[in-house]
Amino acid sequence: MSKIAAALTVAALVLVDAFPAGAQAPAATPMTQQATTPSPSRNVEYTVGSQDVLKITVFDEPTLSGSYRVDADGSVQYPMLGHVQAGGRMLRDIEADISKKLEDGFVRRAQVTIDVEQFRSRSIFIVGEVRSPGKYPLTGQTTVIEALASAGSTTANASSEILILRSRSADPSKPILLDAANQANVTRISLTDLQLGRLSENINLQEGDTIFVPKAEKFFVTGQVRSPGAYTHEQGLTVLQAISLAGGLTEKGSNRRMKAIRTVNGKKAEVKIGLTDVVQPGDTLVIPQRLL
Repeated sequence: MSKIAAALTVAALVLVDAFPAGAQAPAATPMTQQATTPSPSRNVEYTVGSQDVLKITVFDEPTLSGSYRVDADGSVQYPMLGHVQAGGRMLRDIEADISKKLEDGFVRRAQVTIDVEQFRSRSIFIVGEVRSPGKYPLTGQTTVIEALASAGSTTANASSEILILRSRSADPSKPILLDAANQANVTRISLTDLQLGRLSENINLQEGDTIFVPKAEKFFVTGQVRSPGAYTHEQGLTVLQAISLAGGLTEKGSNRRMKAIRTVNGKKAEVKIGLTDVVQPGDTLVIPQRLL
């Protein structure tokens, strides 16, 4: 047996061991597919806007590759082709358009790839209790978690609920102020749910959205608890949970005859409360001493 035949026999035995009877070896991936498949990070469905900077690459044609800013009229000035309309079109459509025009007498089988080098046309706004509030580019499908991460995440004083303010007007270039929230669609999102991985809250943002992260409101616990003081309010917090946050009842504490001092119609009032009642922002819970 020749050395080549022996090597083929060994290779066949290795394949038999690796893929027993009934199993199938994975199909080979063609080299041409590997070379032309877009990177997963590219969003070819991104709609280009004015002032975006596009990086256009033509395979094996360095003189036709470069960075081009989209003008106010939505076009880019491209070598040999002149003005090419880009504004309002998806990246994949622009790629196909430039490829077709280049193949019409300039480049044979033009392979064109376009990436957004700078997102300038679409923005969102992040304000309130985040480390770096400001205006941020909307890069394709941006979620709430991604937006908060780009702003350096929330601060320690952030509320457990954030607001997404979506303008009803046609001008998305300015943030929506909280006192103008009645002119916007408001979506409330639980920051706690996001942190727990409940991704149904992790919605996709739209151009012009304002993410408002309010400062956490407080409530107070006083009387017969082990750690009286101020605590961060969370939606749905019960009196029992509030007492637990305050270290629980003292040996003399009672869970009867409890009351909350809260603002009702602009005035301070005493309200009887039970363990299952919901604590309101600004409440002062008064935990009494046992009678005996």
